[in-house]
Amino acid sequence: MTDGIAGDRLDKLNALRDAGIDPYPARVAKGQPIAEVLDGFDDKIDSTVTIAGRLSQIRDFGKLRFSHLTDRTGSLQIGFERDRLAEFWPTRKKIESNDLISVTGVLGHTKKGERTIWATEVTLASKALRPAPEKWHGLQDQEQRYRMRYVDLFANPGVREAFATRSKIVREVRNYFDSLDYLEVETPILQPLFGGAAARPFTTHHNALDMPLFLRIAPELYLKRLIVGGMERVYEIGRVFRNEGISTRHNPEFTMLESYEAWADYKDIMDRVEGLFQHLVDKVLGGDGKVTFREVEYDLKPPFQKARYLDLFAEQNPGVDWFDHDAVTARAKQLKLKTDGIEPAKLANDVFEATVEDTLSGPVFVHDYPTAISPLAKRMVDDARVTERFELFVAGMELGNAFSELNDAIDQEQRFKDQVVDKDDETPGEVDVDYVTALEFGMPPAGGLGIGIDRLCMLLTGSTSIRDVVLFPLLRRIDPNANAGGDGEANTAQ
Repeated sequence: MTDGIAGDRLDKLNALRDAGIDPYPARVAKGQPIAEVLDGFDDKIDSTVTIAGRLSQIRDFGKLRFSHLTDRTGSLQIGFERDRLAEFWPTRKKIESNDLISVTGVLGHTKKGERTIWATEVTLASKALRPAPEKWHGLQDQEQRYRMRYVDLFANPGVREAFATRSKIVREVRNYFDSLDYLEVETPILQPLFGGAAARPFTTHHNALDMPLFLRIAPELYLKRLIVGGMERVYEIGRVFRNEGISTRHNPEFTMLESYEAWADYKDIMDRVEGLFQHLVDKVLGGDGKVTFREVEYDLKPPFQKARYLDLFAEQNPGVDWFDHDAVTARAKQLKLKTDGIEPAKLANDVFEATVEDTLSGPVFVHDYPTAISPLAKRMVDDARVTERFELFVAGMELGNAFSELNDAIDQEQRFKDQVVDKDDETPGEVDVDYVTALEFGMPPAGGLGIGIDRLCMLLTGSTSIRDVVLFPLLRRIDPNANAGGDGEANTAQ
């Protein structure tokens, strides 16, 4: 564990201990947030304040030293003068960049006019055994930034800002649904059957009950049980898990918002989505609906464009009928997509994803999806081949999925049975009998919505990868016997 620790830092640590100074005291004066000190700074000149944070590079001028102290709210220059710090001065060189300290001092300016706190008391809060990345050429390697997020956060202020924005986004999503009288609830993460989406699950085993369990791929079926139970407006924001690939848009565990509203349909949910985006524009973007994502500007102010799924498919695949398996297979082969062993409806949707999604600049509601790929959605009255379902796309990226919920227990049971017949790794191996039983007790007409919070945060922060908005994205494990590196080197790539 000590590989990569600078020897001189260990020497300074031991020297401090020999001098009777605890390098890791249980508590120090924490003082004010730096942003508060900076607010109205000139009106506070000559007043005494206390702040605490991390030291940056120290500039030594003999009897005078300068550094900047940074906390979560800002940064302020610290001036260390020998004449003000008689007790601290002999050990000053044992305190260095990246150390965490508490400083009490007098507010003033340097001769060049820079705002400064002239230290009168310095207390070491935590001795850093590794140096921070060098200011201009520091933690730049993208993978290492993800592996060492704890360094990335203090070395790159923009990263902290992005995650502060993510926190605000999640808070405002909650505020929006709370304002509509939805109840926030929690449903099981460990489930005896996986369902509510098409995805490969992570599997585990419960020893006491001697039964297999799955990490949920969606909370949908449990939330709809609550609609049956009379909790007419519910939502959940929580982690879901899908044992699939990793990309700029996919992480095996991610955060999902799902909401369900009784006595609503998919058109009502479109209104809810537009209302949510207007709320986020006002509260997160400051009223300006424009965001720049992957070098393109998008206007997120509603109303949004609408387009039918089958119309979009026909535009990009002329002469190919979505429901004609032979024609779809030929088109899929032309696109060099995998066709062997792929269920017909999934193959047709693969063609849609390959030919249509990148053309969806948006924001656009793509609606009326085929029934064969919408096992939980209500059929259209005038065409049973399609359902009352929509997905929201921006920049070719799906952000949300919604539909009028299927509440016909007989129809739902048959669709589950059809899934089992055509089972692949992304569908359950048995019918969810308990969910069908719940529907048999009667579920009111309802509209449901799922939004990927991570992708929403990507869009609103202009982040190009999902890993930029997930604090600790999943990475391939490095060899624990190799040097994981205080020098910023990793021995294996993701």
